[in-house]
Amino acid sequence: MDYKKSKAPVNTVTRNIMDLCKDTGNIYESVAIISKRANQISAEIKQDLSKKLAEFASYNDSLEEVFENREQIEISRYYEKLPKASLLATQEFLEGQVYYRDPSKENLN
Repeated sequence: MDYKKSKAPVNTVTRNIMDLCKDTGNIYESVAIISKRANQISAEIKQDLSKKLAEFASYNDSLEEVFENREQIEISRYYEKLPKASLLATQEFLEGQVYYRDPSKENLN
């Protein structure tokens, strides 16, 4: 997923609590869902960043020499400018793009 095309804000935004608990009916459940999704997004971004940086890695035995690779710097800057995982997850939750279920509620039927 291209997180740069997301409509999530880059800076922190004050949210209406009633908008967050509208779907679940419980603010704590909504926050738990958002935090789990944020962890998933963070892991995806970290994996993508590691994979892209590994392409440009140069392995030298010399510890004294430090090489600056322009491609690695540009990739790092791109990922630094992305919205935080928690902001992306909150935006996805508000737009209804997050699937969640509660198995304890499903077994009552």
